Amino acid sequence: MNDSRIPTARLGTAGPRVGVQGLGCMGMSFAYGPADADASRATLERALELGVTLYDTADAYGAGENERFLAPFFKAHREDVVVATKFALSIPPDEPTRRIIRNDAPYIREAVEASLRRLDLDVIDLYYMHRRDVNVPIEETVGAMAELVREGKVRHLGLSEVTARELRAAHAVHPIAAVQSEWSLFSRDIEAGVVPAAAELGVALVPYSPLGRGFLTGSVTSTDGLADDDFRHQQPRFTGDNAAANAALLAPVRTVAEAHGATLGQIALAWVQQRAEVHGLPVIPIPGTRKPTRVAENTAATGIVLTDDELSLLEPIAEKVAGDRYADMTFASAGRE
Repeated sequence: MNDSRIPTARLGTAGPRVGVQGLGCMGMSFAYGPADADASRATLERALELGVTLYDTADAYGAGENERFLAPFFKAHREDVVVATKFALSIPPDEPTRRIIRNDAPYIREAVEASLRRLDLDVIDLYYMHRRDVNVPIEETVGAMAELVREGKVRHLGLSEVTARELRAAHAVHPIAAVQSEWSLFSRDIEAGVVPAAAELGVALVPYSPLGRGFLTGSVTSTDGLADDDFRHQQPRFTGDNAAANAALLAPVRTVAEAHGATLGQIALAWVQQRAEVHGLPVIPIPGTRKPTRVAENTAATGIVLTDDELSLLEPIAEKVAGDRYADMTFASAGRE
């Protein structure tokens, strides 16, 4: 495995330079069943060795537990990491399928103070609105976020799962460094409006679930054998006939992987990374993992360049995917476009 550090890209026109692949840390505390804390810590250190500098968390991940878990790592490497966290979404522990969304100014102030305490930081590098509350004007939400920048509590602003119109309205209030949304060989709805808007405005795209929550690695193509509290039980693409239909879509990914001597996951990540060239904007995916070996595999994908023929072979996959990416798409930008 190549241990050279990955290249860098800038988050927005005035944001920090980060490794062209970040690390999604959610699974270290939440969503994908039990995690080994020691292995997760080793994964964080290995990622940094390989040039991963953007680390992504949220106050909703384990009701703040993910932020607490990451705090010692961030403190030990404060000058070398870019810390991204989010507000706006809460998930009641006793109702794991329920989502509570708030974008109002008083809540934002409470949320940032709580995240700063849990992270044991004086300032958050990149602060995202996690989900959109359509009952609060986005100009009001971003105005409140901009106050945090002026007060020195936050350095840069991000938005997650917003539409192109919402992004433009937000950017008019305060520069947005990054938009985070699901983007993968299985999920390409943001290419219709959000991606062109981000490119026009100089906003970076931070794709989450670039491996389709493990589906695109070929390792988890149904809910069989998953822990009872695994988030994927709620995902339509992993259940019943949808799962079988989607597993069949991995055939061209295998073909391309064999040609490169790569894994399926590496091809899926290489495809996402290459969107930067296709669409003319920075693209920094944040695949999640809890294993040092897997983070090394993932970062190695930044060195894979897919040919035009290979891209053509992969092109039809997304339109054939069975099932939405969420059971309730009103929480995703595609549900409002």
